[in-house]
Amino acid sequence: MKNSTLSLILVLFISACSHQTGSNVTNIPQAKAAAQKAAEQWLALVDAGSYAQSWQTAAGFFQAAVPQAQWEQTIAAVRKPLGDLVSRQLKSAQYTPSLPDAPPGNYVVLQFDTSFANKPGAVETITPRLDPDGQWKVSGYYIK
Repeated sequence: MKNSTLSLILVLFISACSHQTGSNVTNIPQAKAAAQKAAEQWLALVDAGSYAQSWQTAAGFFQAAVPQAQWEQTIAAVRKPLGDLVSRQLKSAQYTPSLPDAPPGNYVVLQFDTSFANKPGAVETITPRLDPDGQWKVSGYYIK
């Protein structure tokens, strides 16, 4: 069950990377900061168990890739066994205009060293993408 739910989250990550946006990023440090802020706000929703709201605030193509009810079931199955968040520290933030097997776009791949009550050595990878509306929105989430 865990492998299948992690696989679904990875599929969401990959499918999210297959859409384009026409916006161009000119200030990379500012883009990284904005993407990190959006990711941290989104993670706070997930940490609080507000899975419906996390789906509602995700990128549009994330929403198109998975129905809300399926997202809520999947993320609950992955996150609840981990227990409460203990700590989260940004490990890396990498802006990229492309990802393997994905069209050009504006992505920031964020990795966090995260500790949960039942999994102290996790790494979360969150990939915000600049949506056509000019907002950074989470398009992928993966826990290892």
